[in-house]
Amino acid sequence: MDTTRYWQLVEQARAGAGDAWQVAARLTDLLSALPPAEIIAAQQAFWALMAASYRAPLWGAAYLANGGCSDDGFEYFRGWLIAQGREAFDRALADPDTLADLPAVQETADRADLDCEEMLATAHDAYRRATGEELPPGSYTISYPGLDPDWSFDFDEGDELDRRLPRLAARYAR
Repeated sequence: MDTTRYWQLVEQARAGAGDAWQVAARLTDLLSALPPAEIIAAQQAFWALMAASYRAPLWGAAYLANGGCSDDGFEYFRGWLIAQGREAFDRALADPDTLADLPAVQETADRADLDCEEMLATAHDAYRRATGEELPPGSYTISYPGLDPDWSFDFDEGDELDRRLPRLAARYAR
């Protein structure tokens, strides 16, 4: 399974889903109906997207929206972002400030909780459901790129984050 097929499954899961957690549950259902090898391939496709989204500007966006963002929190944020679908994902990678346009962001109050840890477990849960076993060790890999050094500033200090992501900063005034 490549990322194109994975995105098709995400879009199927999104149809009629109300939030990222429902997308994760529906994606787990869709994956569990596939052969075990396809579920493993879906896990690899997911982690390829996680690696592609490991970017400091997105971390800054998560930091603004969620009122802070740890390493784990950034993974959960990227899981949430994948649950928003390919178009939102691609736009956010190109310009994280476009997250301000998403209905899921516009419909939230002060702070969003833009996270979905459950997206990280969809293939694990689907594989267990389909086979009664855990994913085989070493069945997927992930390699994160280095973070952009131009974004190596303290997100809490000064107004640099607000300057770089003005629409999100206005949405989530600190």
